[in-house]
Amino acid sequence: MSSLVIYFSRSGENYFGGELKNIEKGNTEVIAEYIQEIDDADLFKVETVIDYPADYMECIDVAKKEQQVAARPKIKETLDNIDAYDTIYIGFPNWWGTLPMAMFTQLEQLDFTGKIVKPFVTHEGSGFGSALRDINKLCNGAEIKSGLSIPGANVGSAKDKVRAWIDE
Repeated sequence: MSSLVIYFSRSGENYFGGELKNIEKGNTEVIAEYIQEIDDADLFKVETVIDYPADYMECIDVAKKEQQVAARPKIKETLDNIDAYDTIYIGFPNWWGTLPMAMFTQLEQLDFTGKIVKPFVTHEGSGFGSALRDINKLCNGAEIKSGLSIPGANVGSAKDKVRAWIDE
């Protein structure tokens, strides 16, 4: 049984435990790497052609505008199919209540029929928001398992929580 992590993550200025901090690696990427280590999963990072602003407030402004117009930002590389995988982990930060729009760009191109999907989110208090509803639409035909929600400030100590979730 093989698994894949499809994720979006952003480094730079981020809210971290209620204050803005510069982080070298995005919170979602930290969790994706835990999953890779624990479940021997392959990783696919969704990256936009145009980088989001490093400044947190500018970034969330861009993210909000993308969501308002249902944008599908161009991504650097597109995953064409997931035929080789049984389990797909889908990871993202909560941006304005759901997945970053670049995740829509990628996920809409895949056939999830017969796949097991395990979503995970990093956030600063908002959990999944409406992302699970969107994942159900984006991953039509998949069996959606319970998701894992981790506050960004807790990612460094979340490996055991990730392991327990994977083993569910």
